[in-house]
Amino acid sequence: MPRHDWSHYRFHSVWDLPAPPAAVFAALERAEEYPGWWPQVRSVTPLDATSGLAVFRSFLPYELTVTARERRRDPAAGVLEIGMSGDLEGWARWTLSARGGGTRARYEQEVDVRRPLMRRLALPGRPVFRANHAWMMRGGRRGLAALLGPV
Repeated sequence: MPRHDWSHYRFHSVWDLPAPPAAVFAALERAEEYPGWWPQVRSVTPLDATSGLAVFRSFLPYELTVTARERRRDPAAGVLEIGMSGDLEGWARWTLSARGGGTRARYEQEVDVRRPLMRRLALPGRPVFRANHAWMMRGGRRGLAALLGPV
């Protein structure tokens, strides 16, 4: 019988934003600016033209540090995708599409948690870790919507 890996997560969020896809893409591709509008992104330090070191912290009292490397940057298709290593191992992708006068931004993420304490607490902590991620995504949506302003 296959064993479930409680440290593996798949996340999906949809943000409806008040700006056209090109403006949303421009904001999302500037990861080093995320800490200015996304409260749970504590820092992004560029390592080179296509990678950086990011530190996240939501409502739980711990930080996650990942190295993010660009895998796909396609403005015409509205796709930004990164690979991640460090406390989280996996990938994340934004896919943007026009919706009314604004943009529908779909976020997908598939990761394995590598941080030892989180792995030890994988089963009992899973609902709390998922809630922590949801809190982070709500903060990001509010911050990006405020940055982009009204249509």
